[in-house]
Amino acid sequence: MSDTSIQGFMQTAMNSIREMIDVNTIVGDPVTTPDGTVIIPISKVTFGFVAGGGKGEIEQNENKSGFGGGSGGGVSVRPVGFLVCSVNQGIRFMCVDNHNVYDKLLDFMPQAMEKIQEMLNGNMTNYDDLESKENN
Repeated sequence: MSDTSIQGFMQTAMNSIREMIDVNTIVGDPVTTPDGTVIIPISKVTFGFVAGGGKGEIEQNENKSGFGGGSGGGVSVRPVGFLVCSVNQGIRFMCVDNHNVYDKLLDFMPQAMEKIQEMLNGNMTNYDDLESKENN
């Protein structure tokens, strides 16, 4: 089997993939809104690649041989979310998939911490009230 033939198939396929995919495919061009907010699309890129070939000889004539080969690839680009940069709200990531558990947890954490703080402050105040009533 000719190494250069397989190598040629692989180089052609990889060069085609390189032309299609670059960093701008994953992190898109920023879009600026009239209020100054910058929105940057973020995508997930997956690709697969395969190449193969074989060499055969003609039985009647050992001096003649043939080569056959091929290569292929597939690319998938899926939007994941948007990086939103604004003066008022800072930088945040907005997922396209609303069912993302981690994002829901991150969104809920400030509210949960606030409630815990209120409970602790409320309990401490109640404890102080009880202590002052006992001393009187």
